[in-house]
Amino acid sequence: MATKPIVHVVQKEGGTQLKLQLNYSNMQALFKPMRFPREQQTLPNHFYFTDFERHTAEIAAFHLDRLLGFRRAMPVTGRTLNLTTEIYQIADGELLKTFFVSPAGNICFHGKCSYYCDTAHAICGSPDTLEGSFAAFLPDKSFVARKAWRHPWRRSYHKRKKAQWEHDSDYCSLVKEIPPYHKGRRLLDLMDMAVLDFLMGNMDRHHYETFKIFGNNTFPLHLDHGRGFGKPFHDEISILAPILQCCMIRQSTLSTLLKFHNGPVSLSEALRKSMAKDPVAPVLWEPHFVALDRRVRVVLQAIRDCVNREDSSQVVHERREDTVS
Repeated sequence: MATKPIVHVVQKEGGTQLKLQLNYSNMQALFKPMRFPREQQTLPNHFYFTDFERHTAEIAAFHLDRLLGFRRAMPVTGRTLNLTTEIYQIADGELLKTFFVSPAGNICFHGKCSYYCDTAHAICGSPDTLEGSFAAFLPDKSFVARKAWRHPWRRSYHKRKKAQWEHDSDYCSLVKEIPPYHKGRRLLDLMDMAVLDFLMGNMDRHHYETFKIFGNNTFPLHLDHGRGFGKPFHDEISILAPILQCCMIRQSTLSTLLKFHNGPVSLSEALRKSMAKDPVAPVLWEPHFVALDRRVRVVLQAIRDCVNREDSSQVVHERREDTVS
């Protein structure tokens, strides 16, 4: 994805912000463009559902997912494109209509989408060079069908309303009665997802997907992390709600967090090394690395508090059990 020639470009349908489907001779990639510098944080008056997506978050999330031992995220790499030769000259006609030259002489485009697809929020090159993230496509749904699930800890996506889990202290008991969370691995998988999302500050987890062919004996795919890594100086504790309310975590996940906490290699060091050879390195602004190690301590303290309140065997689940029934 980082080096092969791109042969055709179309805008990817769906979602709230602009994404491009890049076609190679024998594969496809999902392109999310760079919108602003790495040190720009989430705007303080932006809700999580109107935050800009960051290409660097997609890259870092893939590496973080792998370091945590989950391996449920599609491979993502950075790449620097020439907008003229690698997008404009091979783009679909509808996308071409949104290209223009800015007053500064840069090549820009905005596509068509629900948010920020207008001239005022255009994506611009410098003058026609642009960074982005390239995510590998999953197999076509006609070959490998997937099922979309509403995340039980989904946020309200409303300016004033709260979701049920935000005001119901016994919410986890309700979730445990609903298939597929009443038995098997799925609820523990969501604990893993909560750890991943908390470490990168991702509040935008409304749905997730699984492969249909495996029924409920499969893991959730970790997809769409563009709204992560936006607030390095703020830890959004509500992302840990599944763990805080259910008081459960996999032994393997806890062991991984303890390994990075105790050293000799911290999670931030491991992530920095993992991303060092990415074509757009350095991928993250330095404060995000500091936040990672701080958040590892927050997760471990949450588990420690659970163990102090509950029977530790009910909190930490061995992989051979991998069940909540």
